[in-house]
Order: sequence, then structure tokens, then C-alpha cells
Amino acid sequence: MKTIIIATDFSTVAHNAMNYGVDLAKSIGHSVTIVHVYQVPVAFADGPLVMVSLDDLRGAAEKQLEQIKSDLRHVHGKELKIYSEAILGNVVEEVQKLAEKLDPFAIVMGATGLTGAQRVLFGSTTLLAVKKLKYPVIVVPDGRSFGHGIKKIGLACDFREVVDTMPTRFIQEFQKTFQAELHVINVDFENREFRANTPEQSLMLHTLLESSKPVYHFIEEDDIEAGLNRFAEEYNLDLLITIPKKHRFLEAIFKRSSTKKILKEARVPAVGIH
Repeated sequence: MKTIIIATDFSTVAHNAMNYGVDLAKSIGHSVTIVHVYQVPVAFADGPLVMVSLDDLRGAAEKQLEQIKSDLRHVHGKELKIYSEAILGNVVEEVQKLAEKLDPFAIVMGATGLTGAQRVLFGSTTLLAVKKLKYPVIVVPDGRSFGHGIKKIGLACDFREVVDTMPTRFIQEFQKTFQAELHVINVDFENREFRANTPEQSLMLHTLLESSKPVYHFIEEDDIEAGLNRFAEEYNLDLLITIPKKHRFLEAIFKRSSTKKILKEARVPAVGIH
């Protein structure tokens, strides 16, 4: 049995992502490990400051985690194995250390956290986690539930350096685990991204993913994120796989000017896999 790590900052968005991760874990018989990484608060003021001890911070975090586990056991019963960790440090670094110890199936995080400055901070942390963590990171938009499961998986692909950049093993593991359809999506406009070796690269990709029986889609759209959004909506994708170093889709989710627009249109969890 593997585990699914669920990172939380105790916000409503993180709570929604936690429910998604729990339902995901139950559907494939995995346990869940809920982790909260707390930090020493930094404050600036003219007057005296009230300092909070590390013991108090840890105690408060552990109390909230125990309440979460109690609520989940009440809903899901004892068959769901639930573990928790409260850790002092940097979110991405500590989640990476935990992942290296547990070797999870995936890491689940909310797209954004609390409101205001905290929301921007947690959103930035999630994006950094997608870029840095060496495990699949599933980013769950606010309000998205696991629902009927994962039946259709999309893979955003630009047909470049396929052999060196395509995480074939992870893609096939996801597809086989859920017995889902795999849709390879290429977004281009007037062949701007077409190269002399594009046909060769597409053939290589098909060879790598042949056992997954992928279906290919070529979207004519000037804006990559808009094209992926439109396809995800029209084909009712349950999950969209992106390669963080090659696609801007996940970054677009966190841009303050376009966050609401993209989440409203797409509503699809995206998983970054290196």
C-alpha cells in the first residue's frame, strides 16, 4: 500500500483538496498522510510584540490535525488509514523530505490558500512545489471534488525532446491505475511550433505510450492555456498532466490577473510530473 501526501494550511481551499486526496486514496486502496508545515511568524511593529513559542505553534497544528483525522474517520470509517505530520520549516523542502521517506503515489495541494496576502503566499508555494518536487503534484482547484473518479486523463505535449522530458513511467502508472482514457493534447496556432523533427518526435511519443493507447488531439489556438481549458471542458477531463518546465498552464493558474478566469473555465485538477 502506498500513501498520498496531502499538504494543508487549514484553509477552505486546502480542506477541499484534502477531501479530493482522501477520495482519491480510497478509490485505489492507498493511505493518506496529511502534513502541515508551520513557520515562525515574522512581524514588524513599533510597539512590543507578543511572541508565540514553537511548542505552542506545534501544539496548535497537531490539535487541528487530530481534529481533521477524527472527522475523516467519522466519515470514512476505519478502513482508511490516516497519518499526520506537523513539521517546522520550509513547506517545499519539508514536503520533499517527507516524500523521499514515504515514496508517495502523489502529493495533493490546493491551487490557492487563504485570502489576501496568505492566498498569494500559499498559491506561490504550490507552484514552487510543482516546479521543485520530484513526485507527481496534483493541484486541485477550489470547489473541485473527486466525483466519479478519474476516467479521462489529458497530457499536454509540445512534441519536443520527447525521450528526454516525457515522464513515461508516471504517465502510464496513472493511466493504468485508473484504467482511464489517455488524451494527448497539442496546442498550436498556424504551425508556429512545428519543427522539422516534429513528426519524428510524435512517433517517438507514440512508441513510448503505445501500451496506453493514447488518442491525439491538435488544437488550433493562439493561447496555450485557453486551448487546454477549452479542451478540458469539452472532453470533461478529470485530470490534466503537464510537464512543469515545458508548459505554462500551471503558472497561469496562479497569476493574480487570471486566477479566477482560469479556475472558473477549467475546473480540472492538474498534475505536474517531471
